[in-house]
Amino acid sequence: MDYLDLKVKFLKGFADRTRLEILESIKDAEKTVLQIVSEIHGNQSNISQHLACLKGCGIVTARQEGKYIYYSLRDEQVRRLLTMFDTVLGDVEQQVASCDKNDQCLCGKSELKCLTKRRIISP
Repeated sequence: MDYLDLKVKFLKGFADRTRLEILESIKDAEKTVLQIVSEIHGNQSNISQHLACLKGCGIVTARQEGKYIYYSLRDEQVRRLLTMFDTVLGDVEQQVASCDKNDQCLCGKSELKCLTKRRIISP
């Protein structure tokens, strides 16, 4: 896997609504799974799976204290990256809202279909 592929894989960690909600939830303070579930109104199994993904990609860390596991952002650089996403999005919000190009690639878990030049490409 080359560096660009690694970068794509890393950015996919941020490219999910639930994962972004989790990251925003722990942006300023570490939290347990139950605290995150309560804050973002998700289900525990789903949140735990997303946390495992984020931890596996090195975006969040976990520490155990007694029977609780606390999740936090890996470091200040990840916090600054989330802030930078907000800053850049603030500058291009209207363009992103009106852009339909990202919707042309429809990727599902069981089947990959990418619409390119008005035709469906199957792997």
